[in-house]
Amino acid sequence: MKDYTVDKIRNIAFIGHGGVGKTSLAEASLFTMGETTRLGKVDDGNTVSDYHKEEIKRKISISTTMVHGEWNENKINILDTPGYSDFIGDTKGCMRVADLAVAVLSGMDGLEVGTEQVLEFADEYDAPRCFYVNRMDNEHANFDKVLEGVQERFGNGVIAFQFPANEGEGFNKIVDVLQQQVLTFDGEGGKYKASDIPADLKEKADQLYQQIMESAAESDDELMEAFFENEKLSDEQLLLGVRNGIKSGAILPVLCGAAVKNYGASSLLDFVAAYAPSPVDFVEESGYKPGTEEVEIRKVDPAGPMSAIVFKTISEPHVGELSLIRVFSGTLKSGDDAFNPNTNANEKIGQIYAMNGKMRKEVNQLAAGDLGALVKLKKTHTNNTLCDKKIPIQWKPIQFPNPVNSVAITPKSRGDEDKIGNGLHILQEEDPAFSVNNDAELHQTIISGQGELHLTVIIQALKERFGVEVDEERPRIPYRETIRGKAEDKYRHKKQTGGAGQFAEVWMRIEPMPTGGGFEFGNAVKGGNISAVFIPAIEKGIKQVLIEGPVAGYPVVDVKATVYDGKEHPVDSKEIAFQSAGREVFKLCILKAKPQLLEPIYNVQVKLPEECMGDVMGDLSGRRGKIEGMEAAGNFQVVNAKVPLAELDRYATTLRSITSGRGIYNRTFSHYDPVPRDQELKIIEQAKAVKEADSH
Repeated sequence: MKDYTVDKIRNIAFIGHGGVGKTSLAEASLFTMGETTRLGKVDDGNTVSDYHKEEIKRKISISTTMVHGEWNENKINILDTPGYSDFIGDTKGCMRVADLAVAVLSGMDGLEVGTEQVLEFADEYDAPRCFYVNRMDNEHANFDKVLEGVQERFGNGVIAFQFPANEGEGFNKIVDVLQQQVLTFDGEGGKYKASDIPADLKEKADQLYQQIMESAAESDDELMEAFFENEKLSDEQLLLGVRNGIKSGAILPVLCGAAVKNYGASSLLDFVAAYAPSPVDFVEESGYKPGTEEVEIRKVDPAGPMSAIVFKTISEPHVGELSLIRVFSGTLKSGDDAFNPNTNANEKIGQIYAMNGKMRKEVNQLAAGDLGALVKLKKTHTNNTLCDKKIPIQWKPIQFPNPVNSVAITPKSRGDEDKIGNGLHILQEEDPAFSVNNDAELHQTIISGQGELHLTVIIQALKERFGVEVDEERPRIPYRETIRGKAEDKYRHKKQTGGAGQFAEVWMRIEPMPTGGGFEFGNAVKGGNISAVFIPAIEKGIKQVLIEGPVAGYPVVDVKATVYDGKEHPVDSKEIAFQSAGREVFKLCILKAKPQLLEPIYNVQVKLPEECMGDVMGDLSGRRGKIEGMEAAGNFQVVNAKVPLAELDRYATTLRSITSGRGIYNRTFSHYDPVPRDQELKIIEQAKAVKEADSH
């Protein structure tokens, strides 16, 4: 494979809602570039980029796939990202390394909520964007309506660089505004014949051409001056202006096609080669000196010090781990030593691959700006930096989305705990959008991800890769116990066995503290009725109850306990006796002080199409949710609510069902609130039943 200069590399990511045709477009692009000899189809399960067993079975992308080819003497790297919200973490990682986000839209549905979400990731990384309206061959396709929706959302910078000449079932003609030609496609080869624009479409094409030229002129003062002088731009000036406008985000081109028939992939590749930014357009990247917040700059220069980021890890049977990387500066060669500042480890670089799905081509090196894959790195994971040890740099990590779905797992076979722990650790390092929590309070291993399918895929990976099977159960809710009133009581601990006995008497009062106050211990004993040496033992006994409260076995919060009197015995009083007395009197006091259970409340933000609002808000209310407000976000509505965690089990799945896959949500912990009395009684009964079962 030949080496490409930095200005001849294009890194693009196909992003968008699930089911819009990103994988079909990647397949058509590969076929058109001559990387494959047949045009695979998602429905037939034979595409290059959806090659995992689960992807073929479910007919959706579960993992980002990297493919590449050559077009017009440029190396085009394409990242085909999942659209299903369960695997949104992959798309976030790709936005860190792509130089152009190609948002693929359905010709019928236009902008959908999943597309909005991933475009926000593009904004976060200042990635230039363009739109590709797919499925122009569908009988309900409506390019102008989709264009209007995108313009409403993103403003005047959205300009049609192409439009269909005959959308609908007979679609095979695209008007290319910049070339001022009609491209007529025939067959799946992706080739087209160019001809003059017919009179009935000429006026529309001319208006769009003028709009593109004006926007290009606005991208640069010199171009603006030339435009005012000549009332037009030369071809070279137009090219420069469009590229500037796309890079700055001032121009958001819209193209179109029908990926399954390979109508439009070649014109998309023409556009990418001519107008998409190359890595050199970004001049330099900024990271940090490892272990500090001091900014470190790297120029996008193959001759500079090497630095790269791992944006995804894939585990392949018979190969092991593949680390997908982008080289930001310098040149990474096979046989090099690289330094990982995240783990403070050195890595010997083995084979380097250019990827086309599961097919790999070995290359000797990757230069600044390029994407590729490394094998069997020992101490390097997703989000880690690789660099030159003499001039180290650490790239800012990708902030993966917070999990929204959790499940507790237990081993099916005894003795598999270590294997499961090891497997989950590896899977979490590969996929930071997934998390594991061995919750000591709830005595459960809880795995959390972006949705039910995300967790199903993780559990499947545990079985297939690590040979362990698990049972699933609902995660327990981390309730808290507190008090609403004051109380006091006393307790005498007396134990007499053959030899020395145990004696302690403790008098205590308790009172509520403000929310978030935690626990406070006070000593108000006068006259030495309890020796100072025994006071810490009483506090120790109380703290045992704080971990497992007397109401339902949950931690106790926001209570002040004061010891104000007691008795001791000159021979039989010991620390252990006062510890027991402190523990028991504290329990008695809590049960007298109007005890109350608290439950975790989460901030929930749901983004959805307006027509689903009523159903979603009704469902949230049914989950004891309090609606806090609504706001418009482009074509969508955002509902903000506070909902008890106990009511959010599998909510991502329910939301998807209510909104036909068009709603997404995120959640963050807010605070604790009292549990309603009827719910509280149920929780206490359940806790008693569990305790009794455990004691038998």
